[in-house]
Formats: sequence, structure tokens, C-alpha cells
Amino acid sequence: MNIAVPEVFARHRLLLMYKGDISALTMFAQQAAGSVCFPQSLPPLSSALDEDATVEESKVVIHPATLVSAINRMLGFDNDLLYVEAGYQEYVDTPRGIVTVYMARFKLLDPPHRLMQPLGCHMRTLPELRGRPPAEMELLRRAYTKMMEG
Repeated sequence: MNIAVPEVFARHRLLLMYKGDISALTMFAQQAAGSVCFPQSLPPLSSALDEDATVEESKVVIHPATLVSAINRMLGFDNDLLYVEAGYQEYVDTPRGIVTVYMARFKLLDPPHRLMQPLGCHMRTLPELRGRPPAEMELLRRAYTKMMEG
């Protein structure tokens, strides 16, 4: 994606996922360059913090709905196509500081393959995403666990 990234994403990323309500098919959006983080990948040497780690939040906190609204605009989606998946908030330690990762879920009956292709993105199952950097794999594992338990 060669789109200008809004400043709101300097310390934030989104995972974009689809889960079929009937089949429970779970897929994650992957950018052409391979990353599952949107709108840009995590820097090299990033690592997911332990799930029970405490992170000191800055005084200005961005609500995840603001991020979802921004990604909808960036990707040219309708405002109601993605929604924040409550309860998913993970922290990644990067060389540039802590990045907070949220998850947005497609509000569709079928996987959005055709919607993502013009953007150079693909919808992938967890096994298809093997080999991603360790931080991304851990984020995906936690997201998948959250979706299967929720």
C-alpha cells in the first residue's frame, strides 16, 4: 500500500480479521509485502510483550474506533465495514518504543477476498501465515485465541 499513513498510526497498528458467523472460518488480512499489521508493518526486532505485562499509557490515549475510522478512509471502505473487536489490545516492544495493536473485524457474511485484492492484500488463514516475524505470529496467535474463546 502506497498511501500516506496518518500520524495516529505512529504508535498503533491494526490487525484486520474476518470470522464467519456460521462456519467460524477465521482469516487475517495480509499486505502485499507480507505484514499483517495495518497500515504498516512493525519495525524489525519488534517483540510482543507478555500478555500480563503492564504498560504505562501516555496521557493522550487514542480510542481504537478512531484507528478503525482512519483505516476505513485509507483503504476506501464504507465507514461501517470494519468494527473494533472489543477486548483485543496487545503491546509490542519496538526499537522506536511501545506500539499498541488492536483488532478490527470485517462486518461481512463472506470473506472479503475481492475487496482486498485491488489493494494488493489477501485474506489468509493462520496456517497460511506461518513464517511471519515472531512478533506478528504472537499477535495472530493471541487474536485467534481471543476469537475462538469469545
